[in-house]
Amino acid sequence: MTSTLQPETTTEAVKRPGRWLALSVLVLAVLLVAVDATVLGLATPYISEDLEPSGTQLLWIGDVYSFVIAGLLVSMGSLGDRIGRKRILLGGATAFGAISVLNAYAATPETMIVARALLGVAGATLMPATLALIRNLFHDPRERSLAVGIWGATASAGTAVGPVVGGFLLEHFWWGSVFLINLPVMAVLVVVGIRTLPESRNPNPGPWDLTSVVLSLVGMIGVVYAVKEAATHGLTWATLAAALLGTAALYGFVRRQLALPTPLLDMRLFRNRGFSGAVLADLLTVLGLSGLVFFLSQYLQLVQGRRPFEAGLAELPAALGAVAAGLVAGRAARRLSVRAVVSGGLAAIGLALAALTVIDESTGYPLLGAALLIVGVGAGFSFTVTADVILGSVPKEQAGAASAVSETAYELGAALGIAVLGSIVTGVYRDFAAPTGTPEGAHESLGGAVEAAAGMPSGKAEALLASARDAFVDGLTIAAGVGATILLATAVAAWFMLRGQRLGHGS
Repeated sequence: MTSTLQPETTTEAVKRPGRWLALSVLVLAVLLVAVDATVLGLATPYISEDLEPSGTQLLWIGDVYSFVIAGLLVSMGSLGDRIGRKRILLGGATAFGAISVLNAYAATPETMIVARALLGVAGATLMPATLALIRNLFHDPRERSLAVGIWGATASAGTAVGPVVGGFLLEHFWWGSVFLINLPVMAVLVVVGIRTLPESRNPNPGPWDLTSVVLSLVGMIGVVYAVKEAATHGLTWATLAAALLGTAALYGFVRRQLALPTPLLDMRLFRNRGFSGAVLADLLTVLGLSGLVFFLSQYLQLVQGRRPFEAGLAELPAALGAVAAGLVAGRAARRLSVRAVVSGGLAAIGLALAALTVIDESTGYPLLGAALLIVGVGAGFSFTVTADVILGSVPKEQAGAASAVSETAYELGAALGIAVLGSIVTGVYRDFAAPTGTPEGAHESLGGAVEAAAGMPSGKAEALLASARDAFVDGLTIAAGVGATILLATAVAAWFMLRGQRLGHGS
């Protein structure tokens, strides 16, 4: 940040006296999405028992939200740039609350999958709008860094609040209650947001190209579906067809964006090495983490026998570490360097995941808690700084599109992580040796094995559970090893791609 820019940016910032109150509304939206993502993991054993999904359906319940949101984020970010980010944020929050009710009362696996998909449509409107509004509320780079840090810390706080509140609800109410906690947050967001949020949009947006929207959605869902199916069932003609369709659609999307006078997504953004490096770091980081996180709640409950509330508390160190790191990440990046903070954070996550490759059924909490704390600190540093780099790399008129790219990388990484690493866990788990007379559902998921054991003689039930838990932990440790490898490789890549990057430049 140069001295010649400082007076102008500070003056602009002073023109928005309500910007910090407006930020509180934006972080409520982030809290809404973060809580929803984390409570699902805790509720999974209960959903398995009540709805009796197959192993494949259970994975779909876990990742269809990410599939849809990854396919629509760029489109919704661009739509917000056109029709107004406040309008799309408040409309999306209202829809998010209403669809949460549908999730809560889903009666079949198919209904649950559809409800999660619809929630993805609503969620796709929220995250790009929050970051884009921050970009337009905070013009001073240092203030923006702090605002992005608070934004990221709130997302992490949501991952802490979700398991604890979700665990409490699961012990006292039915599993659908974990989705209903979205309603009061949504109500406060909409009521306060109407009064405090400024409207912002691109003054010359051009038309919203529906062909590009369809190509983006088909491309993302096709590619992610193909990866998921190939990891679960191997390469089939249907999987190959989905991969080809998705790849062709994404190729068509890119070609169309380069040809349109006002594209949905300006592909020239990727010429900025800092922007591309930050986006790639986000995608690979979430890919390495998400599959493990999805199964961690099941490990704590179904393998170690913790109650839901206790399992939620056990996951707190990750969120607390991320909150603390997120609040100081901008300052650390200015004092050291962007690449040192991001690469260091990613390497810390990789080493923590490597430590989790030695866990078994009787692993004590000190190892788990320490690993989760390090994961949280590393993620807090990395995600906060990459979000700041992405926002600072583009003109504020394109903030929605740039934010959408950032969030797409995050959600695509989550979908791929659950698909690939989740499929590793499921694939290893399915091969365990079971006593004669064991129902087929016991091989679909660990929750299915627990349910099957309840109806078997005690000797066979104990043998089934011991074998199933061993197989589940084996899959989990392999997934942790793969995740560690991905994170350490990403740390190296970020060191080179973010060379010379500074916060507060390029905007």
